[in-house]
Amino acid sequence: MNIVIIVQARCSSSRLPNKVLLPLIDKPLLIRQLERVAKSLFSNNIVVATSYEQSDDILEKLCYENGFEVFRGNLTDLLDRHYQAAKFYKADAVVKIPSDCPLIDPKIIDKVLNFFIQNSDKYDYVSNLHPATYPDGNDVEVMNFSVLEKAWFEAKKDFEREHTTPYIWENNDKFRIGNVVWETGLDYSMSHRFTIDYPEDFQFIKTVYERLFPNNPYFSLEDILNLLEAEPEIKKINEKYIGVNWYRNHLKDLKTITPDQTKII
Repeated sequence: MNIVIIVQARCSSSRLPNKVLLPLIDKPLLIRQLERVAKSLFSNNIVVATSYEQSDDILEKLCYENGFEVFRGNLTDLLDRHYQAAKFYKADAVVKIPSDCPLIDPKIIDKVLNFFIQNSDKYDYVSNLHPATYPDGNDVEVMNFSVLEKAWFEAKKDFEREHTTPYIWENNDKFRIGNVVWETGLDYSMSHRFTIDYPEDFQFIKTVYERLFPNNPYFSLEDILNLLEAEPEIKKINEKYIGVNWYRNHLKDLKTITPDQTKII
């Protein structure tokens, strides 16, 4: 099976422009995330999917300089960008990971992919975020290419195209959907925020890197949680944005998302 991990990235994010280029221990945030993704047991094919926009030329150059493949496509139609990249790289299965997850634990990527492979007779789409239990910022979705292709053909609404996979979630009569929950039994999806969308998020992530990276560049989710327990003031850095995600703008459109899975600001 040709498994292609696609990390979507762009420079023109509205709330925190160029966030993927912000420095983490002397390298851009995107490269630090890709280094973590590359520790996955399934990392033979990692592709950064960016846009045709001139502002993203720097991402193409940066990725090639660091040994990562790049595919360029539509700026706003992320479903098309993922589909065209998967088609170009002849993927049998596609892993979707957003570039706002610089603290992602590669063991979680492996857990979701192993579940997908071991249950291929039951599911053709598996994620750990529908519903989520891991701390926000450990987002992994994996699907057969045929599932991505069907969504690409059939999804019509703007938010379905922009966010790639909502059409799949919302049509469980058409797709066999599986979900991986955190084996601890805990649900930190609305209490811990490891993703980046605001300046405070970057300060949180930067602090985590500065504390943990020198001793172990591939620190785990458990290492982060232990740090936050030892130094609870770190968690407070971006606390006001915990639970804030794109769902808040589409609650009327999403049948499978409830108001308690997001926060309005």
